[in-house]
Amino acid sequence: MEAYTGFAQVYDTFMDNIPYEEWGGYYVTLLKKYGVENGLVLDLGCGTGKMTRYLSRFYDMTGIDNSEEMLAIAREQSDEGILYLLQDMRSFELYGTMRAIVSVCDSMNYILEEADLKQVFSLVNNYLDPGGIFLFDMNTVYKYQEILADSTIAENREDCAFIWDNYYDETSRINEYDLTLFIREEGGLFSRFQEVHYQRAYTVTEVSDLLREAGLRLLAVYDAFTFEAPGPETERVVFAAAECTKKSSAAIGGIE
Repeated sequence: MEAYTGFAQVYDTFMDNIPYEEWGGYYVTLLKKYGVENGLVLDLGCGTGKMTRYLSRFYDMTGIDNSEEMLAIAREQSDEGILYLLQDMRSFELYGTMRAIVSVCDSMNYILEEADLKQVFSLVNNYLDPGGIFLFDMNTVYKYQEILADSTIAENREDCAFIWDNYYDETSRINEYDLTLFIREEGGLFSRFQEVHYQRAYTVTEVSDLLREAGLRLLAVYDAFTFEAPGPETERVVFAAAECTKKSSAAIGGIE
């Protein structure tokens, strides 16, 4: 079953606990820390475009996602200044390079194979300006093992409800999300949708090695939404990396 089909209709409803303004402000602070004051920025795995729209206050934004349903909502809610592209992040193509690329809300955990994740990183490297910045977050092994594993999450709203069952395999480090949705249609009846999502847990070392193999320079790893190093109970980490293979006479501001 394809992910983010039925769920796209109610994604923003059930994600209203995500502090997008706070997260967006953190990413803008990081971008500026690493010298990205303006210019073209790509949101990779943009979903319904909430973060894309926030970042468009500061940057010229492009969003990529492989869910047609999610992008339809993004386009409805955005002005004409944002370009949205229906593409798989493992094979995305752009018209030119970007000053920065971001990926938020554990989109990278949906890449289940190391070879595919390295391919994503290689494409990011290819489409960054010389010295361009790449920021992304990922759920940690700790979160899958201790927080999500074998848990059931359910929510009931006036017009929709969901049941979300998690199954984590410690050998493959794959977390399976079995999602059942009930969405009120016209006339008051509820339609039932089922989706299965998969995410993989990666260690910080694995991701760092893949970034380097793809030609990117690792700048920092943060306990998400702080400027501290991750600890043993960190649930989400943010990686900062830079393109370092293209020649440029311009210095990269803010890189330590």
